Amino acid sequence: MEKINKKIISQSNSCEEIKADKSSIIIFGASGDLTSRKLIPAIFKLFKRNLLSENFYVLGVARTQMNDQNFRDKTKNIISNLCKDEKIINRFLKIIYYQNGQYNDINLYKILNDKIKYLDDKYKTNGNNLFYFATPPDIHSIIIKKLGEVGLNDQKNNFKRVIIEKPFGSDLNSSNSLDDELHKYLEEQQIYRIDHYLGKETVQNIMMLRFANIIFEPIWNYKYIDNIQITVSESLGIGHRAGYFENAGLLRDMFQNHMLQLLTLVAMEPPASLEPVSVRNEKVKLLKSIRPFNNKNIDDNLVRGQYISSKIDDEIVPGYREEKNVAKNSCTETYVAGKFFIDNWRWSGVPFYLRSGKRLKKKLSQIAIIFKDVPHSIFSHDFINLEQNSLILNVQPDEGFSLYIQAKQPGSKLCLNTLNMDFKYKNHFDFDPPEAYERLILDALIGDQTLFVRSDAMKISWELLEPIINKWKKENTLNFYEAGTWGPKESSRLFKNGTWYPLR
Repeated sequence: MEKINKKIISQSNSCEEIKADKSSIIIFGASGDLTSRKLIPAIFKLFKRNLLSENFYVLGVARTQMNDQNFRDKTKNIISNLCKDEKIINRFLKIIYYQNGQYNDINLYKILNDKIKYLDDKYKTNGNNLFYFATPPDIHSIIIKKLGEVGLNDQKNNFKRVIIEKPFGSDLNSSNSLDDELHKYLEEQQIYRIDHYLGKETVQNIMMLRFANIIFEPIWNYKYIDNIQITVSESLGIGHRAGYFENAGLLRDMFQNHMLQLLTLVAMEPPASLEPVSVRNEKVKLLKSIRPFNNKNIDDNLVRGQYISSKIDDEIVPGYREEKNVAKNSCTETYVAGKFFIDNWRWSGVPFYLRSGKRLKKKLSQIAIIFKDVPHSIFSHDFINLEQNSLILNVQPDEGFSLYIQAKQPGSKLCLNTLNMDFKYKNHFDFDPPEAYERLILDALIGDQTLFVRSDAMKISWELLEPIINKWKKENTLNFYEAGTWGPKESSRLFKNGTWYPLR
């Protein structure tokens, strides 16, 4: 019998990527860690896949003293492990440029204005520029103001777009101030607030699973779903991010953006189309439907924790208060678990459990949809305890999804067991999924804002979390958990029945 090829190879033209139009990327913070780890590799992979225009260049901007050749040498070191073809590497290096200066110095922007005009003319980009702010958040407003002062934000018959990295402020007031500053110089259609989680393949696949498959959408509601759990865990501590994390904490760092954005994709209503406006409108509607928190219900619905020292793999790892640059009496949370309710018809009474933390048992990003029990079981409970059906969406590290159902195990007449129908991208496709930053940078270049956070969504997210932030400022209560565990045991009190997934 001929062997069946299990690889999935699409024959549809709809699977072809849209190539970016002639343009440039100007990266502020080009000498920093984000640029080296994520941005340069992502741009190079797009270049290698021929998804960038022939009329394209990259201009790095930072305070570090370098020239074009220094930056090209640094870039070569970054991409050398991504490609062994020297011709491709050298072609890419030829379109790399650099300019150093102080971000608050207007002279830097005057020089940039001249340099960008020169490079736009050389590469015939039609003046299309994408500015990427890979800088600390407190620098964003300075850069956008200076760009505005020299006219680098003005659109005529071209585009001027800005990608801004999170965090988008540190609370509602600072977020509103940053947003007001941005809108003095930019229209909303020019602003791309990036959340890299939304660029991950499994996250994008949530809408495909829900709205392209009739078997899921009819049961995607309170009648059939018992609860939904979203877990984003890190096995590492805060590392070198203590300076930022001490002031931010886990709630600001993860919930205001990643966690709530994942929640919107799982729970939103079907958009009228895949147009960015339609999708983002539904996400905003969902955020508005989340039941507000107040002083009376915060303690019942939220748990915050902080990791303490423990032994992991025969090695003692430090607690949060023992990390470098962390205050010895710090009350910054490294773990948050919450129970959320969505007050609309679809999700009436269904709890959404969200948790995220540092130094947990393993690195994992996962969405677990737990279905209700069958209304009446014909199987005797004296012999059988049926496990609930569940659909598990694995965002990372093993991208894919699994469906757990009950099936008869060979042997005894009443021997049921849980069957796992497992799908992993790496096992079924002939290519590796693109990194999140590849997807998002390409979308920004082609003007697709679907996977970027809109102004009103950002504001609603901060409004939702503001009561929690204010209450926790006044209270120092923490639930401590040992590094290498799933977090404080107090988080289990969020459940009336059931427990946190993963159960296995």
